[in-house]
Amino acid sequence: MSKHSLSKFGFAFGLLVPAILLLPHPVACDEDRDNLLQGINSYRTSLNLLPLAKNDRAGCLADGIADQLEDHPCVATTTANAIPGTGPQLSNYPNLLSKCGIHINNTRDGVILPVCVHNRVPTLVLTNYTRTGYAGYLNDSRFTGAGIGVEDNWIVVILATSTQQGSFASGSSLGCELSTGLGFICLAILGLILYSH
Repeated sequence: MSKHSLSKFGFAFGLLVPAILLLPHPVACDEDRDNLLQGINSYRTSLNLLPLAKNDRAGCLADGIADQLEDHPCVATTTANAIPGTGPQLSNYPNLLSKCGIHINNTRDGVILPVCVHNRVPTLVLTNYTRTGYAGYLNDSRFTGAGIGVEDNWIVVILATSTQQGSFASGSSLGCELSTGLGFICLAILGLILYSH
């Protein structure tokens, strides 16, 4: 490589590194989500409960709700802040459900748990879920999945059940989700039904 090529490379590299550093880093939010889910699952395991599985659609909705809450003032966490899956007071809630591919009937048994913690200090975030009235929801064995959204100081955990009414699934009448093993079984059964006709 010639000196001229090296100097061009050095110049381009010198411009690229600061540009990359100035880009927003969603990895930090993903890390916050993963760490919180791990903390919640450790808490549940200590109570002899099964860990919560990641629910991508609930996570999508949690992100949308956290984004909506971003400009709201921080409030203390109480059980009064817990929202049934079908009841958030957000004007665009139906749009959020549609964007995430969730049928409203499949949110009824779920619960939405918003928390605001300045600077999202991980230990304080986890404490807001495990040492407040929200702990009652985390202690409940009917919840089997979770979606987590993060925006600024707001964290939203959505707890889902394994029943259709709390699955945060699409409006499929068969209750089949392609992202699960059950989805492939449903497709196989549907294929057999169609093939036999």
